Amino acid sequence: MTAPSQSAASGDFNEGRARQEAEQAARYRLIIEEGPTVGTYIYKTLDSTTGEVIRQFPREEVLKLSESGGYAAGALIDTSA
Repeated sequence: MTAPSQSAASGDFNEGRARQEAEQAARYRLIIEEGPTVGTYIYKTLDSTTGEVIRQFPREEVLKLSESGGYAAGALIDTSA
């Protein structure tokens, strides 16, 4: 009786890992919504199992700032001396 070759064993491991990564990736959905301002968009990554927002661009805080009257692009950083 001979032991399985190392390449066959590592192939099984790689296939299992690839399958696991594919299942995990299929769990997430990208949602693109129209933003509060004309021509802007909100990108959300949702967990399709729980419905939880995993990531959002722009972030919620930036959206709130943009809805206030005094916000302008780059206004988050004061570059004056």
